[in-house]
Amino acid sequence: MTTSMPDIANHTTAQTEGTLDWVGMSNIEMPIMVASKDQGERMVSAHIDAFVNLKDAQAKGIHMSRLYLLIDELSTSNVLNYQSLVSLLDGFISSHQELSDQAKVQFNFEYHLRRKSLISGKEGWKAYPVTLTGYLNKGKLTIELTVDVPYSSTCPCSAALARQLIQKAFHDKFAQQSEFALTDVHDWLGSTDGIVATPHSQRSVAEVKVKLNSSVNDFPITELVDLIENSLKTPVQAAVKREDEQEFARLNGQNLMFCEDAARRLQYSINQIDSFDDFWLRINHLESLHAHDAVSITTKGIEGGYQP
Repeated sequence: MTTSMPDIANHTTAQTEGTLDWVGMSNIEMPIMVASKDQGERMVSAHIDAFVNLKDAQAKGIHMSRLYLLIDELSTSNVLNYQSLVSLLDGFISSHQELSDQAKVQFNFEYHLRRKSLISGKEGWKAYPVTLTGYLNKGKLTIELTVDVPYSSTCPCSAALARQLIQKAFHDKFAQQSEFALTDVHDWLGSTDGIVATPHSQRSVAEVKVKLNSSVNDFPITELVDLIENSLKTPVQAAVKREDEQEFARLNGQNLMFCEDAARRLQYSINQIDSFDDFWLRINHLESLHAHDAVSITTKGIEGGYQP
């Protein structure tokens, strides 16, 4: 005798009626082939969230296995780009007819890039946290790319105070001498007595989220990372020799910035990119002077766009 297996989601109603904003799965682990502009296709280990809404107040639940199988098909038979992300969201909704009219999927992974040192030409890997998110809400599509980029920030106030102490030390050393040799000053500046103070700097993180438009197919991950690092000018390094460390110190000295300065630099640069319809960014200076962080947040500022 053949017996059918029970399908509770299809054949029973909710114990308590009500619509739900999102129902689905979080932290699904899968390898995904990501199509990135400039880097081509690359396999990443992703953690994925997949959701649809439940608009039927009486339905017992959604069909989670359908969401999973659609992601699995992408993992094994396709490449993640703008168009396949749109198709995935369409599949979420079409597999839940009468139940859902909204879908959301998010891919979280680390994207490794080879980065050259500043002077020596050595190369090393740097890992950048990346999030790709797609929303489909009653036919309205949103595709977002988020990256976190670490860099170094040196405090302008601290630099000014350090310079003042160096000036005082110079005065104390040479004020009583009517004449002194250039070599004496040169040697003194190279000593710990000469550089009596240094400005404080700290590792900092730029969190940048951009809304992509349909002119994009492969995701501009490297383009966005390059834009951030080139704008801030002091990215943290991978492989470093002494000449690279010296150049890093020079770059920090020539690019003093508060968190407000960093936010404005990125605000200007991102506004120049036509493929980004909107952006949100948060600058985090992980203070070495204070026990708290200095933070600046801004958006493109368009009507109906991202809010700070």
